[in-house]
Amino acid sequence: MISNWQRLILKNFGKAAPNYNKEAQLQRAFAWRLAKICSKESIPEGVWIDLGSGTGLLAEALETLHPNKSVFRVDGSKEMLAQHPVEKQTQLWDLNCGLPSWPKQPSLIASSFTLHWLNDPTNRIEEWFSALSPGGLLAIALPVQGSFQEWRLAAQSSHVPFSAIPLPSQESLLKGLNKKYIRYQKLHSFTQEASGINSLLKPMVKVGAQASPQVGMSVSDWRRLKQAWPDSIKDGTVKLTWLIQILLAKR
Repeated sequence: MISNWQRLILKNFGKAAPNYNKEAQLQRAFAWRLAKICSKESIPEGVWIDLGSGTGLLAEALETLHPNKSVFRVDGSKEMLAQHPVEKQTQLWDLNCGLPSWPKQPSLIASSFTLHWLNDPTNRIEEWFSALSPGGLLAIALPVQGSFQEWRLAAQSSHVPFSAIPLPSQESLLKGLNKKYIRYQKLHSFTQEASGINSLLKPMVKVGAQASPQVGMSVSDWRRLKQAWPDSIKDGTVKLTWLIQILLAKR
């Protein structure tokens, strides 16, 4: 059964779906980065799957770099899947319920900016890796703990709730995988800049990524948070730093 939390996530992404490709610059950049890293690996013949495909940014990047491949796209939002070209194979599926049953084991399971929205990311990684065909590749990218440090520090100093979504740690993501299977792992830092807090956080809303189980903030809380957020010494802009984990494992 889908929980209220999961419904909220899907509702937000569904609402953002028509304009997602225009607004999701960070997600697009890391979809391409992940696809390029995958292109350096030897992947057996077989089915390629994009889990939590959204509007298909990662699938499109993989297909562009591998013109003879067609990537199967799986997502929990029907509005997101409606943005895909009609000739693409898609499947509406809640990844919290495990993986769908496919006729053949996939040789590539890729996922970008999805895993942190799911229940128990550690078990999901183990499940996805086990679903691969022999020699198959698991490739994931997602934000991890340590992201949004400026936000966290401002919340602490202003004594307001830190209302960002809790993110999995690097250690927890690796827990379900034997080190011998890991082909690539790297933590990438990306910093966004804007003229104010509203402009800095608005991209999250525009792509549907604003849901959080944390306690919300009042108007006065937001006012205090803005005052405590560190400004750039140079020009008064504010920053938000993401830590993005990219992980490849070969079965």
